[in-house]
Amino acid sequence: MMGAGGIEIRDLSKIYAGGVEALRGVSFDVGPGEAFGLLGPNGAGKSTTIGILTTTVRPTSGEARVGGFDVVHEAIAARRVSGIVFQDSVLDGALSGRANLILHARLWRVSKERAGRRMAELIDVMELGEVIDRPTRTYSGGQRRRLEIARAVLGDPQVLFLDEPTVGLDPTIRHELWSLVRDLRARQGMTLVLTTHYLDEAERLCDRIAIMHVGRIVAMDSPARLLGTLGDEILEVEADGAPGAITAALRDSGVPIAEVLQIGSLLTIPLQDGQGDRATRRLRDPALPVRSVALRRPTLDDVYLRLTGATLDS
Repeated sequence: MMGAGGIEIRDLSKIYAGGVEALRGVSFDVGPGEAFGLLGPNGAGKSTTIGILTTTVRPTSGEARVGGFDVVHEAIAARRVSGIVFQDSVLDGALSGRANLILHARLWRVSKERAGRRMAELIDVMELGEVIDRPTRTYSGGQRRRLEIARAVLGDPQVLFLDEPTVGLDPTIRHELWSLVRDLRARQGMTLVLTTHYLDEAERLCDRIAIMHVGRIVAMDSPARLLGTLGDEILEVEADGAPGAITAALRDSGVPIAEVLQIGSLLTIPLQDGQGDRATRRLRDPALPVRSVALRRPTLDDVYLRLTGATLDS
């Protein structure tokens, strides 16, 4: 069994009222100190998984342990070693940021002396000094998120759960929060579990990623290895008619095509061994039913499309 900071999930299932099957036999481990991401669109099962791990959702079957504690039978102990930043704000808008932190420290029975030290440190790390004594209803979205992260780690958790932490924030604030989370994790060595449908967020923050689709894990590895399954380049072709003529022309010109992914008129073709230039030259033929051609690097969205036939923003 995995000890402090580790997570173990075995054959986890969840069926909600009405027969909605949110999780279907999910199993994975997260090592102590690892940054692990659950990636997928809305409805994939990410938030249900986090809900079970944080004891706010009861599984239908299977087992889950956080820090060595069973989330069903040892729920209080599992909560004590965890911190969570929810999708929606849980701050009391009428209270100041400092008062929100003090209230959380009391609820989690953090001693007054220790809470004072941790608050001073986190206010500095999260760059909240100028707003900490203002009502949190006056905070910007980024300031609220920074305070919620500070609140979540106030009790020195072994595991920090971040459930869609940057939804609705502009790109600049998202990048600032990523930097703060990386610094915080490096300081404290905590395990990080992140749910997101932002590809760049998963790539920047996570050591490993589990890609979820309709309640199942369909792939799990490091971001680099997942991207490596697609090859070096992605050829995107907007077809103006039958796509078969396009793929036939590429194959006839010696471009190896293992698979073609199609959504509407858009063809997405993974390429290996620097075949992109040859492919784009071949598709300049005016006789081919081609509206546009683009060559780019693979993304995790391409991995998801290859595995499921869907896109991450669907």
